[in-house]
Amino acid sequence: MDLALPFSAGELVFIGVYLLSLIVVGYFGLRAREETSLRDFYLAGRGVGMLVLLLTLYSTQYSGNTLFGFSSKAYHVGFQWLVCVHFMTAIVIVYLMLAPRLYAVAREHQFITPADYLRHRYGSLTLATFASLLMMFALANFLIAQLKALGIALEGFAPETPDQAYVVGVISLALIIVIYESLGGFRSVAWTDAIQGSVLMVGFVVLLVIVMQRFGPLSEITQILAKEAPEKIAPPSANGVREWISWVLLVGFGGALYPQAIQRIFAARSAKALRVSLSIMAFLPLTTTLIAVLFGVTAAARMGAGIEGEHVLTVVLNEIHQSSQLGRWLVVVLFSAILAALMSTADSVVLSLSSMVTKDFVAVARPNWSQRRLTYVGKICSWVVIAIAAAIAIRLRETGLVTLLKIKFELLTQLVPAFFLGLHWRRAKASPVLAGMLVGVAIALLMVLVGTPKPFGIHAGLYGLVANLAVAVVGSVIIRSTTGHR
Repeated sequence: MDLALPFSAGELVFIGVYLLSLIVVGYFGLRAREETSLRDFYLAGRGVGMLVLLLTLYSTQYSGNTLFGFSSKAYHVGFQWLVCVHFMTAIVIVYLMLAPRLYAVAREHQFITPADYLRHRYGSLTLATFASLLMMFALANFLIAQLKALGIALEGFAPETPDQAYVVGVISLALIIVIYESLGGFRSVAWTDAIQGSVLMVGFVVLLVIVMQRFGPLSEITQILAKEAPEKIAPPSANGVREWISWVLLVGFGGALYPQAIQRIFAARSAKALRVSLSIMAFLPLTTTLIAVLFGVTAAARMGAGIEGEHVLTVVLNEIHQSSQLGRWLVVVLFSAILAALMSTADSVVLSLSSMVTKDFVAVARPNWSQRRLTYVGKICSWVVIAIAAAIAIRLRETGLVTLLKIKFELLTQLVPAFFLGLHWRRAKASPVLAGMLVGVAIALLMVLVGTPKPFGIHAGLYGLVANLAVAVVGSVIIRSTTGHR
């Protein structure tokens, strides 16, 4: 299969101008700052309105996994990967359970990071610190996945030397991200996300048009698969159904606890802006992940077997790019959307990692440092974080994107009791919640390490979550009973 995308000089100029425009947006974000403080840098001061909030949530949630990982997964397993539509919808449902109360508390107490809420609610620096470390580890995993996808996207520019193209892609695009992010902080990220989100929406529409016009209707695709690969249209087995439910729960809860998503809740200008944005988000999986699945199964039917790794999207785009002049420019638009999806997620992750290092660790260790000095430290952290992540992404080139996605959710899910019990159950206590989190993480990691990540189709993270929740609830009840008896 040919992985080359031989763009012309004019097409490359279009993509280059788009990428450089993001740095210009970063400059305007710098000019728009109201003060030099952590809250202004990481949450845009008074926050952002409904439209920008919607687009930054959208462009952050739909990433390289959606375009490369999900389409490739659908190519390999078929329609069973429709579960991704459900678990992306589940994320929004959990948002709606979490966001209203968390937003109200955050605005009252001026939170910047998720750990700020945990420190406030439980009064435990140990619990907040461990939760922050857990989120940082999961986010680092996610950032590496996005940088890997950026490298994969640029491999097609140099099919004779894909290894070098991958490295150059990772480094150059990571550099653009960290420049505009360190210039204007959350404003730059949110404004570039608004641009990238708009490009991404157009890109998904282009992708749907390409699939329908180039490869025929879904009915034909289904007939081909029924004849040549019937397992890709077969309904899931009993174990498969359990795995579907497991994916929905794991990603639904874990995805809603992305630190960058929580910080967007903090950054909403009003409760109404947050509510409207999340209500619209509930419908967007139908226009994103569903299209990625249709793309993957169409490639399985029309391109046959033999496409390896996450290269399904690149292979099909190459064929379309060579078909006609219209096809060439459609692919240019779609390629820009791919870069938008990857970079908008990566920039949000870098900003969140930087904020947690600065606010949860440096500011705690150096409480007398000024806001100006801490903001400067935060910018340095962004450069250090993305440099380390880029180096690891280059090293782990052969690790699958969906694999990286799964490991992240196993860990993020262990934060569920701390946040949901804290918001909805006044009896929750710090020490049992921390103990439950430790037990849950230990169980999830142990099961993955010993080679049993999904017994009976259920992800290890959910087994850890059940134990986690049990320890947190029972421990809190016991502590209350003991205190009450005394």
